[in-house]
Amino acid sequence: MNERIRRLAPYPMVELARRKRAVAARGITVFDFGTGDPREPTDARIREALVASVPEVSQYPSVQGEAELREAFAAWYSRRFGVALSPETEVLPARGSKEAMFHLPLALVDPSESRSIVVHPEPGYPVMEIGAFYSGAETWRYPLTADNRYVMDPAHVPAEVLDRARIVWINYPHNPTGQDLPEELWHAWVEARTRHGFVLCSDECYTELWFGDKPRSLLEFGREGCLVFHSLSKRSGMTGYRSAIVAGDAELITHYKACRAAFGQAMPIWEQRASAVAWSDESHVEARREVFREKRAVMKAGLARLGIELFESSSTFYLWCRVPGDSDAMVYCERLLDHGIVASPGGFFGAGNDAWFRLALVPTVDECRAALDRWPASV
Repeated sequence: MNERIRRLAPYPMVELARRKRAVAARGITVFDFGTGDPREPTDARIREALVASVPEVSQYPSVQGEAELREAFAAWYSRRFGVALSPETEVLPARGSKEAMFHLPLALVDPSESRSIVVHPEPGYPVMEIGAFYSGAETWRYPLTADNRYVMDPAHVPAEVLDRARIVWINYPHNPTGQDLPEELWHAWVEARTRHGFVLCSDECYTELWFGDKPRSLLEFGREGCLVFHSLSKRSGMTGYRSAIVAGDAELITHYKACRAAFGQAMPIWEQRASAVAWSDESHVEARREVFREKRAVMKAGLARLGIELFESSSTFYLWCRVPGDSDAMVYCERLLDHGIVASPGGFFGAGNDAWFRLALVPTVDECRAALDRWPASV
């Protein structure tokens, strides 16, 4: 076995699924707030487009993707963020943002060069670090805490790190906290990218789950050396479709497209056509947002009654919760499991987060209420 791979810890959500199965095997009803896999039905128009697009003869899809999908995304991005993208040169479909983010360092990082650092937030989406690990890159973790409000500021990254960085990842709205990035720091990151020459990558998979001000996008502030990653998983309830878009700097898109031909990650044509329907419609997104708004209200009120402190945020479908008392997150979440409640310990998202746990608002509204009834204040 590859020794580098042997050193990898189990992927956090795989471990969470194992724990969930163990609880269910004991006959306990499970309320799963762990993995961010929404249970609301995918809009019927999207499902119908998928079925209608399955051809009689199946052939290989292209890495570039169907023009229909690229044009639909570019049109949506223009409506949403006021930025015009070329569907031909600045938009690239991917089989979910996870694989696109994982493979990017393989395409951009040469570990033999001095510019081989990948900067990523901690806590954050584990794939940012895992992709860097597989590519042989060095990593530099930006420590996000309640004290700095989980906000990344380039002024707090050493200049020598930015000079050697090949990729800098930012993620707003932020997983797992739901924090947004102030406008002045979008500008600051683009200015830092221009000054230091790294590729600035923005994971924007949660921009459409907002309950206050609308989140912004990196390409509103700069395009050269910048890439954004958008997904239909949370926006449209299409986690199983594995549908995402990478967009931005045309030269980077061209290079990444050429590399992806070897990865074998082209999206099937029926998924592309269903995705085009999803990007072209906002009504189902608005309806989903209202469902999550109700879940947030129910859970925030219930957790407040239980004396559980939350980090205040207005985006994503996550709640970042402080562990009550003197317990740490792993112990606390194990105790919750005894009551059939699955939550993600903060340590799943990086070191130094043992005082926090994440709730993904996956259960239905009624299930949220039932979970709160089962959630004893003494736990």
